[in-house]
Amino acid sequence: MAKVLIGCETSGTVRDAFLAAGHDAWSCDLLPADTPTNRHIMGDVRDVMMRDDWDLMAVMHPPCTRLCNSGVRWLSAPPRGRSLAEMWRELDEGAALFSDVWNVPHIPCVAVENPVMHGHAKERIRNYRPPSQSVQPWQFGSDPAGPDNERKRTCFWLRGLPKLRATGSLDGTIARSTVHRASPGAERWKIRSKFFPGMAAAMAKQWGDHAAGVLEARAA
Repeated sequence: MAKVLIGCETSGTVRDAFLAAGHDAWSCDLLPADTPTNRHIMGDVRDVMMRDDWDLMAVMHPPCTRLCNSGVRWLSAPPRGRSLAEMWRELDEGAALFSDVWNVPHIPCVAVENPVMHGHAKERIRNYRPPSQSVQPWQFGSDPAGPDNERKRTCFWLRGLPKLRATGSLDGTIARSTVHRASPGAERWKIRSKFFPGMAAAMAKQWGDHAAGVLEARAA
């Protein structure tokens, strides 16, 4: 059993997958959990990751609006009501968070999820390297009508973990684009950060087992 921290998550999707796989899993976010649980820590993941001897940390939805390619246009022409200074400050803050969780020294297995980044973000991240892999939710689903049959390119930066292996039977030809077509509004950020149960289950099985093996090897 591995002790697992799921950072920047309020839904509990990934946390609950690790719990179901038998691991000691906790989620953490500045916001409260979407549903009542005693397995959620409210706080900055950078503080929480230093409080315990975690075997694995997966930071699933760090704020990426200013880091991702789709938002780079706002660095030259900010949205109405915002300033360029605010855009660049938020970029610096997002890159600092990514840097801190990516470079955490004492956790042997680390995964950080984010969309494809633009060059301004990459140059601000300490020890930046390209993502280890990118996957799609439909690669982890078998039911065409199920929640995993979606298109959402997901990049993982991995340290001390193997690449995630696809577990589904779908081929992506009829995958939905619900996330990309989310309507503008107050909840759009939450829809855009949605995670998927099939991918979460694969992470819990493959990465959870790997982290538990690392823990056993260290104890031997």
